[in-house]
Amino acid sequence: MTLAERIYALTADFPPQERYGIVQQMRRAAVSISSNIAEGYGRRTARQRYNFLENALGSTFELETQVELCSRLRFLHASDAASLADTIAITGRRLTALMRHVQKQAEEEKPRFR
Repeated sequence: MTLAERIYALTADFPPQERYGIVQQMRRAAVSISSNIAEGYGRRTARQRYNFLENALGSTFELETQVELCSRLRFLHASDAASLADTIAITGRRLTALMRHVQKQAEEEKPRFR
């Protein structure tokens, strides 16, 4: 959620014509990360949790690409882009570790009735 807060703060200064373009996409991707984690943990099985964690990881890659683009377009200062890239990379590594843990749980789960 801290990453999403930072994205909201940094995109507030983007050009007005980007409000419904890259700003909206970046904000959605950033919010999607924590939202998918939360939604996954609201599910009953580890397999379901894992699927939502995959979606969250996909959003980190999407956000990483958007930050790079905004850096190239000079919507973000180089230092802000580098800091965000580091935070996104850390988030991705943490999600990957969590996914490994949940995958082990999923493998240990007893099959439920269909």
